[in-house]
Amino acid sequence: MPAPQVVDQPAELLAFLFASHADVKKAKVRQWLKHGAIQVNGRSTTRFNHPLQAGDVVSIRGKEEVRAEALLPFGMKIVFEDAALIVIDKPAGLLSMANETERERTAYAHLTEYVRHGKPRSPERVWIVHRLDRETSGLMVFARSEEMKQALQGKWNEADKRYLAVVEGKPAAGEGVISSHLDESQPYLVYSVRQPNEQTRPAVTNYRVLKRGEEYALVELTLKTGRRNQIRVHLADERCPVVGDGKYGARTNPVRRLALHAGMLQFPHPVSGELLRFESPLPAELAGLV
Repeated sequence: MPAPQVVDQPAELLAFLFASHADVKKAKVRQWLKHGAIQVNGRSTTRFNHPLQAGDVVSIRGKEEVRAEALLPFGMKIVFEDAALIVIDKPAGLLSMANETERERTAYAHLTEYVRHGKPRSPERVWIVHRLDRETSGLMVFARSEEMKQALQGKWNEADKRYLAVVEGKPAAGEGVISSHLDESQPYLVYSVRQPNEQTRPAVTNYRVLKRGEEYALVELTLKTGRRNQIRVHLADERCPVVGDGKYGARTNPVRRLALHAGMLQFPHPVSGELLRFESPLPAELAGLV
C-alpha cells in the first residue's frame, strides 16, 4: 500500500486523497474510503469531508488489516494503533481479560485475533497495560510487546485518566477530592476503612460535577491512584453511587449497565515521548439520563 502522507495545509479528506494519489482511479480511492481503509492519525474514517489540518498523517491500510478489524465484536473499536501500542474503545459487558468462567469473549482475546488477522497459528499477540471493569466502557490500552508493556506500566501512575459517571443523587459540592484507604483483600468487594492497616492502600479521586438533573448527576473523575473499584467505592462513600451499581448501593438501573465510562487518556508515547491524548464521548444511553 502507499506510504503514509503528512498533510501540509487544511483540506477535506477526499480532495486530499485525489490530489495525493492522482495516479489511482478515483473510483478506487472512493472504495478505500467506503471500506474503512483510510486512517487519519491512526483512526479509521469513512467521511469524505473529514477536515484535515496541517500535520495530520493520512495512511491507507491493506485489505487484510481491514478484514481483521471486522473480527472485532460489536461496539469494540480500534482508536489508535502503531508498532508499540493499541488503544481500543471497549463496550460495556465485555471482560478485559479471561476469568475462571470466561476465556474467549474478552477484549484481550478479540484483540489477539485482530493482530493475528484471524490466523490462529500466528505468533502475534498483545499485552494488557491496565484493566476496565466488565461493565465499564471506554478507553483501554494494550502493548504490542513485553518491553512496551513494562515501559507504559512504569509510568502509568503519571498518565492522565478521566472517567465520566452518572450517579444517583447530587454531590453536595461542585468539585472536590475523595480519599480513603481501600481494603482490596476480598475478591468481590472493595471497601473503605477508617484506620489503615497492612491490607489497605491509599486511594485518591478528584471529582467535578458537570451536570445536575432531577434524579442523577454527571460527574467527571480524575484518578490519582489506580485501585480496584476505586471510583465505585468512593462515590458510594459520598452517598452518590454510580447508576446501575447495585454492588455498591445503587437503587436504580434504567439502562441495564453500569453508568461509568473511561472517557479520556493522556500519556507519553513509550518510544517517541510524544504526548498522546485520546477521548471517547459518553455513550448515548448514559448521556440520556441527564
